[in-house]
Amino acid sequence: MLIGYARVSTVEQSLDLQKDALAQAGCEKIYTDKASGSATDRNGLERAIDHLREGDSLVVWKLDRLGRSLAHLVALVGDLKAQRIGFRSLQESIDTTSGVGKLIFHVFASLAEFERDLIRERTLAGIESARARGRVGGRPRALDANRIAQAAALYNAGDIPVGEICATLGVSRTTLYRYLNGAEGRVRRGSRSGRKRNS
Repeated sequence: MLIGYARVSTVEQSLDLQKDALAQAGCEKIYTDKASGSATDRNGLERAIDHLREGDSLVVWKLDRLGRSLAHLVALVGDLKAQRIGFRSLQESIDTTSGVGKLIFHVFASLAEFERDLIRERTLAGIESARARGRVGGRPRALDANRIAQAAALYNAGDIPVGEICATLGVSRTTLYRYLNGAEGRVRRGSRSGRKRNS
């Protein structure tokens, strides 16, 4: 079964183009959201994923309708693959049930890993610079999307103490965890099972 998912960023935009294309592609059911790409509370996407079963495929009109970022997109498709669920994007002609589609997503996964490594490398350089200046933290302040991505990359890496991440970003532990558990900084806790939280 093909399950469609369509999203627009604002309530003023129309879903008709995407819904028509998904229906023409053979989707038996289509779920929708009117939310920005950075939003994590997308009820339509959650319902679509809940509806999928082994052997089904999730279909979108375009890749940017699904993922908040390349890393998020790869993670979503990886989760689907683990459940033996396919993924198709109509505009990019990607179908992970085909050999070519699988190859494309291997490339995407490599690019996402490269992006994470670059973020980690830049942030580690910032930590070393902060250490050299004797910086021990600062007043908690809001993090923008780039700094949230840096925090998540370091936190998931598992080899940098939380205190050093906080010192580099100039935030308290409470603020750091709030962003990591919140909107754009959601992380997988399992990847840090070996670290003590008080490090």
